[in-house]
Amino acid sequence: MSPTQQKALLLQSKQGEFALKAPDIPEPGPGDVLVKNVAVGLNPVDWKIQTWGLFVEKYPVILGLDAAGVVEAVGEGVTSFKKGDSVLYQGWLEDDRATYQEYTLISADLAAKFPENISFDQAATLPMAVGTASIGLYHPHGATKFVAPWAEGGKGKYAGTPLVVIGGSSAVGSLAIQLAKLSGFSPIITTASLKNAALLKFYGATHVLDRNLSADALRAEVMKFAGGLVSVVYDAVSSPETQGAAYGLLAPGGTLLIVLQEAVTETSEGRTLSQVHGLFQMPHNGDFGKTLLGALPALLESGDIKPLKFELVPGGLGGVTAGLEKLKANQVSALKLVIHPSETA
Repeated sequence: MSPTQQKALLLQSKQGEFALKAPDIPEPGPGDVLVKNVAVGLNPVDWKIQTWGLFVEKYPVILGLDAAGVVEAVGEGVTSFKKGDSVLYQGWLEDDRATYQEYTLISADLAAKFPENISFDQAATLPMAVGTASIGLYHPHGATKFVAPWAEGGKGKYAGTPLVVIGGSSAVGSLAIQLAKLSGFSPIITTASLKNAALLKFYGATHVLDRNLSADALRAEVMKFAGGLVSVVYDAVSSPETQGAAYGLLAPGGTLLIVLQEAVTETSEGRTLSQVHGLFQMPHNGDFGKTLLGALPALLESGDIKPLKFELVPGGLGGVTAGLEKLKANQVSALKLVIHPSETA
């Protein structure tokens, strides 16, 4: 007999504590698949929701946005997946669709199969990072509107166009660098801890600059390598300090892509800021997400997109709190923290 209950981690109240509970396993409705989660990735936004009370109105709530697992059941009308398929997907801040639990529902058109050369742990590093990086650069209704490298004529299209990525060793930054390489951008200049320089050059960066450079020093280095100010900067950190420094790299008419709320209050000469929301479940991202997820298996198979390094946090769902504390303390660099729900005590 199949189990009817599962283990799940719930945030009990706004700015409250996490607790393990045993909710029912949901059943897939029309168009949905039920995934048994093998590996779940931790995101900085999870500790920000807990600590700052962001984004969520109704408690208790299950969090978690990155996962890879095995299809357990499919809903009516689903023909793209079958029981046993290995998939990666983004969760959503609704209990049945979040990832800090053993089983999650996901719309079938917002999941992707991944090839055998990718492990479940590796697959769980990708959904939010590749989504946020791609939406920032390639969304047809976004600020930059670059042609995606998986679209016809998109691969290598931007040869000779410089791009700066602030925070290249972050998950989003690492994927932005990989995508920029596929698009042909050059030079690809990034900031990071210099201990991660070799990894970021492996992903496609041409120049890795010390993240501790002053804004003036950073501007001088970027202008030296890019031949002047640049038209697009992707700030994958988006602190007030990085946003200010990144804005100073923009040529007139340039665009700064950010992942957190705007900290730059005054703009000039047609320069713009655009906050990137990387969730496919947001209505304006749905069609783009389906297209990206349709292209992703082939990009992973070919090695054009590489999964991130990861560190396994022990204890299953019980290890999430310790993992989020590491993220909050800025003790994670150039890798993704991953848990296995099956290891929950």
